[in-house]
Amino acid sequence: MAETATLWAPRGAWAGIAQAGQIGATGPAGVTATLLDGFGLATLIAAPGRTTALSQAVEGRLNIALPTTPKVVSNATHDAIWSGPEQWLLRAATRDGFRGLLEALATQAAVSDQSDARAAIRLSGLPVRDVLAKGVMLDLHPAAFAVSDTALTSIAHIGVHLWRLADGPDGSVFEIMVARSMVGSFWSWFAASAAEFGCRVSTGRG
Repeated sequence: MAETATLWAPRGAWAGIAQAGQIGATGPAGVTATLLDGFGLATLIAAPGRTTALSQAVEGRLNIALPTTPKVVSNATHDAIWSGPEQWLLRAATRDGFRGLLEALATQAAVSDQSDARAAIRLSGLPVRDVLAKGVMLDLHPAAFAVSDTALTSIAHIGVHLWRLADGPDGSVFEIMVARSMVGSFWSWFAASAAEFGCRVSTGRG
């Protein structure tokens, strides 16, 4: 019997679900949604008694410290995102060299590559909090949720990891990470919630 080779083309987490363009109200968009793709992502869980060593290893290689409270610490190419006591997400803007980095950190932590398991989106605009308030049960007022704060929460009963970035020219900026299996449900909620403000959708690198 002849063997047939099957080639699977890589697909981004947003493929077939969301695309660049405008959704909702016409005219100037109040909200901008950037669909992020191409990033490297891994969970880090410090081995017993190795938290300090892990933090030193990350800082030595990336020049960022692992946060010990619900914060995000970033440089130009990497983010360390608190996800629980002695647990973090480590995100790289690209996957170049990411596997080697994870192998080096595996001596200090349980490391699991999640690069193809999560989807990420960046939201900005003056009404962005009004959009998020339709599904997020947290107080996202600037006085309560500062730049670099992060939270594990839910949006419309979908588990998400949410954090706030430095404000941009069009207002506050948030990033949301969701399990890839729930991207369709998340986008359905978001598109409906942002429609009244008009939303410009673009794509970008992680």
